[in-house]
Amino acid sequence: ENSETLKRKTLCSSSTMPSVSKAAAVAAAVAASAVDARTIFPKPTYQVTSPTNVTYPINTVDFAFSVASGSPTSDLLDNAFHRYYAIALGQSGAAAAFESTNWDYNNTTPIVGLEVTLESDDTSLTLETNVSYTLTVEAPTIKISAPNVYGAMNGLESFSQLVEPDGTIVHTTVNDNPRYQFRAVMIDTSRHYYPVDVILQHIDAMSYAKFNVLHWHIVDSVSFPYESAEFPEMAQQGAYSPSHTYTRDAIKTVIEYAANRGIRVIPEFDTPGHVQQGYAALDPPVLTDCYTDGKPDGTTGPLNPTINATYDFLTKFYQEVKDLFPDQFVHVGGDEVSFDCWQSNPGIEKFMKDHPEIKDYSGLEQYYELNLLEILKAQNTSYICWQEIFDNGIDILPDTVVDVWKGGTWQDEMAAVAKAGYHSVLSAPFYLNYISYGEDWPNYYSVEPSNFTGGAEADAKGLIGGLEVCMWSEFVDATNFISRIWPRAAAVAERAWSAKDVTDVDDARERLHEFRCKLLNRGIGAEPITSGGSPTQLNGHNFCAQEWNPRYSPPWSTR
Repeated sequence: ENSETLKRKTLCSSSTMPSVSKAAAVAAAVAASAVDARTIFPKPTYQVTSPTNVTYPINTVDFAFSVASGSPTSDLLDNAFHRYYAIALGQSGAAAAFESTNWDYNNTTPIVGLEVTLESDDTSLTLETNVSYTLTVEAPTIKISAPNVYGAMNGLESFSQLVEPDGTIVHTTVNDNPRYQFRAVMIDTSRHYYPVDVILQHIDAMSYAKFNVLHWHIVDSVSFPYESAEFPEMAQQGAYSPSHTYTRDAIKTVIEYAANRGIRVIPEFDTPGHVQQGYAALDPPVLTDCYTDGKPDGTTGPLNPTINATYDFLTKFYQEVKDLFPDQFVHVGGDEVSFDCWQSNPGIEKFMKDHPEIKDYSGLEQYYELNLLEILKAQNTSYICWQEIFDNGIDILPDTVVDVWKGGTWQDEMAAVAKAGYHSVLSAPFYLNYISYGEDWPNYYSVEPSNFTGGAEADAKGLIGGLEVCMWSEFVDATNFISRIWPRAAAVAERAWSAKDVTDVDDARERLHEFRCKLLNRGIGAEPITSGGSPTQLNGHNFCAQEWNPRYSPPWSTR
């Protein structure tokens, strides 16, 4: 046996697996909680379960992942095999159940392996990457076929969700592909700092829900935790403390961890507004000095768009970002730029008089953005922007992605972006940092992204690039981030992945509860999605077989 097979079997050894009695207890609790592992979240494009409920035991003693003869393979696939052995078979009690002498096989051939067939060895991750897959659960070997390793990962995730806690799996066929290519979650690590381990935990949860983009709003005006190699003084001055920073090695860890799960990491450095901490350390200065009654008042505003130092800094800084973050795209922000400070500054006033083609301060903002976008174009970097850059009529590149974030009239904005021929990402209805008492996930689940004038045509042309969950961190840090965003984000994941006609909230409630239980079993502290006091929701089964058990070590305990 090769080392990989031995390693995978070790994951399932008796020293690490639940006892037979514990497996039986788990199975009994699952039955009581009405959790059905036969569901997949997000709901697949096509899924058929055997009408006679043919059920196979999984032979966890001999089970092994393999790659079909002649099919390409990669370290990414090997790593996925290792993870999904532990996820599907290492935590469910499946090994203990299979090894029990009381197991009743019902003369059914057991599952002894899972074989993957890939069409291509391409491991690039872009908006065009095909992540579809076909999954066939049939003894003795489960089969997954996919265009590439990322489609195979989605197939492995669906397989893992089908495994019952008693170590069985039902005869199933799945053909699946996402509705939208861009399925993102935005995290904000400026207002409150997230330790890297929490970000990695979140990335795992994203992969379980088939999200594929982590939009990392890494800095903002209140703190600058990004450790720049070219401008180290920015984090030294701008971070909350030396321990509240992300080193280059830490960022590489996040990028690699995400890539191993088919997730792109797109950083955001928002300018010319949302700047203060970090930027104030630069010499020569790039922030605008604000004036009161004709004198500097000691405060600063947006980046100064009228001086060469600003663009010299941006050129060097974005080249560094491009060298560190491998994705083709960067998010340039561009939202909420206040003109008050620019209006007060006599140097900017003189610049505008000397440039009569700049009619007003909106024109000055456009002047800045055009210069920034020219820098990115020269560096062969594509960009995502908040909608204001589009709204202000700036001449943006054809592959620009416009992030529609303003609520209330998002339909009008989506229509305008589509009419102009640009790709959009819709985030306005999906600000999960807003919370309310009771169920709120149906509000997100019920949004139809193409529900705007011209939406059907835009959808057909692929101009609706996808959806994005946003979690701003004014009141969120590592203590409540995971529980606040999960499993609510999964409701948006299904809207982004599943077919347009998948809209039944009652059906989704059952499956989302089951998905939440699976998250708990995988170490994700996801909050309840239904009322525990309701005798009607989920037929009164508002609990999970394996409840969340936080690890608490009081100061006086032995650590």
